[in-house]
Amino acid sequence: MTRKQKRLAVIAGGMGFIAAAVLLVMFAFSQSVAYFYMPADLAKTPVAPETRIRLGGLVGEGSVVRGTGSTVEFAVTDGSANAVKVKYTGILPDLFREGQGVVTEGMFASGTDVFVADTVLAKHDETYMPKDVADRLKQQGLWKEGQGPAKEGQAQEVKATQ
Repeated sequence: MTRKQKRLAVIAGGMGFIAAAVLLVMFAFSQSVAYFYMPADLAKTPVAPETRIRLGGLVGEGSVVRGTGSTVEFAVTDGSANAVKVKYTGILPDLFREGQGVVTEGMFASGTDVFVADTVLAKHDETYMPKDVADRLKQQGLWKEGQGPAKEGQAQEVKATQ
């Protein structure tokens, strides 16, 4: 083998190694992607059971029901008539409460309309809301900039993070 052929073989081997690494990374990312939905989105386009998603919105007033052990059921709503029943087993964040922003991650149980969450994230102060949730609630006129936190049925302020 000439020097030129050796160099081409090394370059081809390196390119093959890089292509394999890129394919493995892309496969890993495709397995961990969780799309973000709000209850109104799910009413328009249902998600197949066992599909991992993120569900965001507000914890419905009067919807939190504590079951046996650390099981909690509550509703996530976007302020419209749409609400999704969520079941979570685990320790809830300290700031979790009715009427506050929440993002849950999990999937719908087969044959039911219950969202089984394995992760629940709550806001970290009075004005925090995930950017996606805040943008959608603003579009629906449920949150407005420049006002303090409001009581049920009134517009609320949100500072979305980037």
